[in-house]
Amino acid sequence: MVRGKTQMRRIENATSRQVTFSKRRNGLLKKAFELSVLCDAQVALIVFSPRGKLYKFASSSMQETIQRYRNHRKDVHNTLREQHLQQLKQEAIELMKKIELLEASKRKLLGEDLGSCTCEELQQIQQQLEQSLKRIRERKIQVFKEQIDQLKEKEKSLAAENEMLCEIREKIGQQARQESNEDREMVALTESSENSDVETELFIGPPEGRIKRTLTSLYI
Repeated sequence: MVRGKTQMRRIENATSRQVTFSKRRNGLLKKAFELSVLCDAQVALIVFSPRGKLYKFASSSMQETIQRYRNHRKDVHNTLREQHLQQLKQEAIELMKKIELLEASKRKLLGEDLGSCTCEELQQIQQQLEQSLKRIRERKIQVFKEQIDQLKEKEKSLAAENEMLCEIREKIGQQARQESNEDREMVALTESSENSDVETELFIGPPEGRIKRTLTSLYI
């Protein structure tokens, strides 16, 4: 009878898990022993059970095998580090070459070190400069247009503020004229009232009778 494939996941039943651990542990130790004998390999095996119990097998000394493993790890680490350093050095050399080429190109664009340039190289430099000048002019025109647009927007904003201030000034002027008219009307009404009081105190009649009446009132 063919046994079904075991699913690689944790066994939930504790008893089954312990039985499987014992069987497979023994099989693993047996395979390690067979590998060391048949192939003359240096094998070291360490297993901890779920409860923390240690099981181990070593074809020779366990400490020697572990130390050999550590030395191997150091060698691998040193090799990888050396390879990384070599890669960094190579990248640095390539970057230095690129920088030298850029510096030489920069000097030629500035009109320096042109003695070794051929006619074709000089023509290429001239074309590069003309293209650069073209891009610079286009950018300058664009900047001017942006500045003009900003000034136009600012002009519109100032015009709107000026219009608003004119409206406010007109309203203030109207209010001031209205208050001035009201003050003049009040003054006129006051003067009219005072003139009316004075007229009521005047005596109508001949001057002599007015004088006598005045003297009589003084004696009384």
